[in-house]
Amino acid sequence: MSTHYFRFDAGAAARQRAPLLERLLARANPVAAAPDWRVDAFRVLAPDAAAPGIGAAALFAEQGPMAGAATVFIATPVHYIAEMSAVRLAAQGVLRLEQPESAALAADFNHVWRGSGIRLHAGRDAVLFCIVDAAVEARTRDPEDVLDRYIADYLPSGAGAARLKQLMSEIELWLFEHAVNRDRVAHAAPTLSGLWLWGGGRALNALPQLNGWTAGEDLYFNAFAAAWGSGGALESDSAVVVIGAAPGTPGWLEAESRWVGRSAGALRAGRIAQMEFSAGDRRFSVSARGSRRFWRRSRPWWEYFA
Repeated sequence: MSTHYFRFDAGAAARQRAPLLERLLARANPVAAAPDWRVDAFRVLAPDAAAPGIGAAALFAEQGPMAGAATVFIATPVHYIAEMSAVRLAAQGVLRLEQPESAALAADFNHVWRGSGIRLHAGRDAVLFCIVDAAVEARTRDPEDVLDRYIADYLPSGAGAARLKQLMSEIELWLFEHAVNRDRVAHAAPTLSGLWLWGGGRALNALPQLNGWTAGEDLYFNAFAAAWGSGGALESDSAVVVIGAAPGTPGWLEAESRWVGRSAGALRAGRIAQMEFSAGDRRFSVSARGSRRFWRRSRPWWEYFA
């Protein structure tokens, strides 16, 4: 039977109670480690398929096959804080660009790096893609996982890591006095220290077929929603819903009304087999049978993800 997987933001400083979520977590099975939550969630929708790269899936959803592309990364604008002996990604260091800024960066990068086999592409919603004309194998981290942390332990690793780290260093120098940064300074906006390259994978000629639907706020799963549909699918199908808000906040309450509450009702009625809740690198699951563990007392949701 089907599973409904919910991913949410657990990083809010001012935490608020979320009674429905807390009741479900109180009846959940023991925690499972999920260091790469997107891969963890993808198995719900396509258990027999390998999860494609984040950048590759998002770019394909926008552009289809791109000539000459072998590997695609997301290039996220970031703001670093240089301290005495190390560099830290600022607590609010993942920056959102306007479309003209993204387009200007891509055009200038492609002029400076012409002939290198590396280019930037400015996609919808000002998302930047780094496209490499050769295969690059590297393990990378979502910059959201690095917020307010020293970056050294989160830089790319693996066979292709040296090339990526060198490129990231070169981009930092390129951006130091870039016109986009000068304009941001004039408007009192945080400057771009660099582009964080992550989510790499082999360029796609097609997206894998899913056995379910996706909804919510995530670049990766929105790519599949664009290809295969989302909230209009059957409630009994498997689903991945990404909620870009912390439990208890207005954004969460809207998502709870739209998705979480309905899934809880489907679980109790036996129309789905389980619900899974993911935040940080942890995931809890509650089954239809487990949802009847009424003797378990609720506690604040954030204690489960501490």
